Amino acid sequence: MMAPSIKDLQLTASAGKRSAEYAGEEERLLGADDIERYDKVSEKLRRIQVSVTGMTCAACSNSVESALMSLDGVVRASVALLQNKADITFDPILVKDEDITIAIEDAGFDAEILPEPNSSSAKPHGTQVGQFTIGGMTCAACVNSVESILRNLLGVKRATVALATSLGEVEYDPAVINKDEIVNAIEDAGFEASFVQSSEQNKVMLGVIGISSEMDIQMLEGILSSLKGVRQFYFDRTSRDLEVRFDPELLGSRSIVDGIENGSCGKFKLLVKNPYSRMASKDLEESSNMFRLFTASLFLSVPVLLMRVVCPRIPLLYSLLLWRCGPFQMGDWLKWALVTVVQFVVGKRFYIAAGRALRNGSTNMDVLVALGTSVSYFYSVCALLYGAITGFWSPTYFETSAMLITFVLLGKYLESLAKGKTSDAIRKLVELTPATATLLVQDKGGKIVGEREIDALLIQPGDGLKVLPGAKMPADGLVVWGSSYVNESMVTGESVPVLKEVNSSVIGGTINLHGSLHIQANKVGSNTVLSQIISLVETAQMSKAPIQKFADFIASIFVPVVITLALFTLLGWYLAGVLGAYPSEWLPENGNHFVFALMFAISVVVIACPCALGLATPTAVMVATGVGANNGVLIKGGDALERAQKIKHVVFDKTGTLTQGKATVTTAKVFSGMDRGGFLTLVASAEASSEHPLAKAILEYARHFHFLDEPFATKDIQSHRMETNFSGWLLDVVDFSAVPGRGVQCFIDGKQILVGNRNFLTENRVAIPSHVENFVVELEESARTGILVAYDNDLIGVLGVADPLKREAAVVVEGLMKMGVNPVMVTGDNWRTAQAVAKEVGITDVRAEVMPAGKADVIHSFQKGGSVVAMVGDGINDSPALAAADVGMAIGAGTDIAIEAADYVLMRNNLEDVITAIDLSRKTFSRIRWNYVFAMGYNVIAIPVAAGVLYPSLKIKLPPWVAGACMAMSSVTVVCSSLLLRRYRKPRLTTILEITVEE
Repeated sequence: MMAPSIKDLQLTASAGKRSAEYAGEEERLLGADDIERYDKVSEKLRRIQVSVTGMTCAACSNSVESALMSLDGVVRASVALLQNKADITFDPILVKDEDITIAIEDAGFDAEILPEPNSSSAKPHGTQVGQFTIGGMTCAACVNSVESILRNLLGVKRATVALATSLGEVEYDPAVINKDEIVNAIEDAGFEASFVQSSEQNKVMLGVIGISSEMDIQMLEGILSSLKGVRQFYFDRTSRDLEVRFDPELLGSRSIVDGIENGSCGKFKLLVKNPYSRMASKDLEESSNMFRLFTASLFLSVPVLLMRVVCPRIPLLYSLLLWRCGPFQMGDWLKWALVTVVQFVVGKRFYIAAGRALRNGSTNMDVLVALGTSVSYFYSVCALLYGAITGFWSPTYFETSAMLITFVLLGKYLESLAKGKTSDAIRKLVELTPATATLLVQDKGGKIVGEREIDALLIQPGDGLKVLPGAKMPADGLVVWGSSYVNESMVTGESVPVLKEVNSSVIGGTINLHGSLHIQANKVGSNTVLSQIISLVETAQMSKAPIQKFADFIASIFVPVVITLALFTLLGWYLAGVLGAYPSEWLPENGNHFVFALMFAISVVVIACPCALGLATPTAVMVATGVGANNGVLIKGGDALERAQKIKHVVFDKTGTLTQGKATVTTAKVFSGMDRGGFLTLVASAEASSEHPLAKAILEYARHFHFLDEPFATKDIQSHRMETNFSGWLLDVVDFSAVPGRGVQCFIDGKQILVGNRNFLTENRVAIPSHVENFVVELEESARTGILVAYDNDLIGVLGVADPLKREAAVVVEGLMKMGVNPVMVTGDNWRTAQAVAKEVGITDVRAEVMPAGKADVIHSFQKGGSVVAMVGDGINDSPALAAADVGMAIGAGTDIAIEAADYVLMRNNLEDVITAIDLSRKTFSRIRWNYVFAMGYNVIAIPVAAGVLYPSLKIKLPPWVAGACMAMSSVTVVCSSLLLRRYRKPRLTTILEITVEE
């Protein structure tokens, strides 16, 4: 399964959705002209990625960026040198796709437009997305090599590789290349690779238990061949894994499992393979392998070090080591034998990795390790042979080679453990998925006739499921029987249990606390909220923040620069010795100037570490996205984090964002001789054909007035209208019509009734008396919206509608100001209501009577001053502004379109998470800056020390094996620094506002 697009994310029912039917003055909507404007604004938000080949340096990427920005209509262009990719945001009315490619080609480079990243499984031209684990990558140069290899494969459309997760995501055409060929291409380059999952929705991976002979395999193949709808299958005899491709219109995963188990009369037992569990086991296998190599190297290296340091102080042992055996001493034979095993058996992975890097035209840390250890090893071997031939015995440095490999492996092991912890968020989310579910077996009439336990991965839409107290919800669905409180904190971050009754929606992975529930599954597999959250977090962790471009560039040239410095160090010390610039007492016993200089050069090679630079940003982003998910804040990537930490203005939509989005009628004033009941009947009859939220509020108010009955807020308006017409209290309506942005009109008993704002009535030549106008003004000044009602061209009454503020709105606004962020409110409501609401929450910058498409213009007005602007909204009409803003934040209860356009999704529908999002972004980039200080500062200081800069004055030098220990710990330091973000706690408003709470 592939990580689905954000546009497929459905978190909760839309509470803030606004119909384009009638907004009164509570929320101005789109007229005919505005709809056209809205569409144009939406088109301006187009964003594409282009593969650019031929770039070799930062000057090339700058040339491409300049060429793109020179095009009229290009809003933003970013070129990644190491990824060979350009990201362009533009207005498609002014610029076409071919104009972009032509501009790049005119600049002297090749260009190809890439498919949209992370699109849904229905890829154009039949492409699909596969995810692969890639082992053996050590730094940014390795990532660049793998991405280049994948992108050059025929049939591969897009490839993204993440060092921190050891994952690669490849979009490819299965008609041209398959997953095995992709794995082989990665392995041919010297890396380890395995397939994890793909976007195919017509495939299932099963583990088969019970196969013991060739006859069993033939039986399995016969059963599969007889199942109608099975297209293709493959059984791996080694792993006992079965891969089945099928026609989803004819067959489902559960039908396949049942068919095989029943067809074998129970001989075979099948288990569904969870791809995320396989990834976790792969990480564990990598750590175990590193630990095994480290312990082996340590076991062989310690005796070598002891022979050098301890044995000379123990006469008996030392005499044994000095005993001559053939041309060499016994100690030399032992050192050579032990270190040879370390160098070429335990350390062969460094030679393999260095070889593939050089073969692909790049260099990485493995090149440095292989070079440093090889120089030390082969010099020592040559010194022994030279001594045996000439009788002049120079010192050997076998322990340098052995200890260097040991410390590097220790660093790799600690790094793998630390990197494993950065992906704990995904593991925790995966662990929320229950292993089994209780399926309610029903007869044809829908009556429950029994229960059956099934694998939770085999649940199908429409299944009836039983959830006992303390059990996890096995899938997303609706409660059809029972009542209970459910803990949703693991998904939303909200600790307060939520009451679930009949028709309530439930989220898979949440915990049923009290009563038993029967639910009907409506979303399973990759469509569930939990799976989509996992996909969002995973995609975000694979993304690269813009700040990482600099680190990737430095890492790509790092190794050649270090080797050059090492050569200059060797040449400088050697010439200085030959010219007598330092006394001969500095030389080691039986040593010469070349050996003395060589040790400094080796130390320079082995102490330099590009890994720390490559890990500084991605590890911090990984931890931050996981922490955000645990706190109900979904972050779409490192670029969103980087922008959010610079936010200067936060623009809030009013309705459904600052307010609860649940309008209620607070006042009903009649200005004619009609009684209140008749007035409400007329208004309710007119509104019964509308699906606008205000219509719902008016209908509910009228129903309560007439019957004092239970509210019907949980029922849809259409079914209610049928029910109430049958009861006879609503009047017959003809010629109903809705006027966008104005109101509704219809005829009752042959007379026209108008319900809407003052402009609507004025346009229909209905006079508004001064006392009515004064009453409406009073409503607006008290933060309520006035809805006017006219019958037969006479104004007969006014309804006052209020949308209560969210309880946290005022303190969040104050908290943002304390953080140096300017809050702004944008609304389509009238000025008086907008000003009253703004005053209540403490916002001074108000933009009222703004049409939905005009909200983007408000965003642009702030951006012209160079400020980073965030937009917080929930509705369809907020989408242009969310996308136009530097950082879009969608309230989790909002619409799918709003969520798609946003950079952050606030799952809990709580404004406090706006502060959490900004604070987490700032903390993350503060940590990233520290990581770069550690990584850059380490190399800037350590390399000169290793080169012997302090030796003439302070006699400080780093033996190569000590330099290796320092290098091994540098990347671990950076990763552990990122792991400190796991201790993040979202800020308390009392702390931000400097409020002292008295006990």
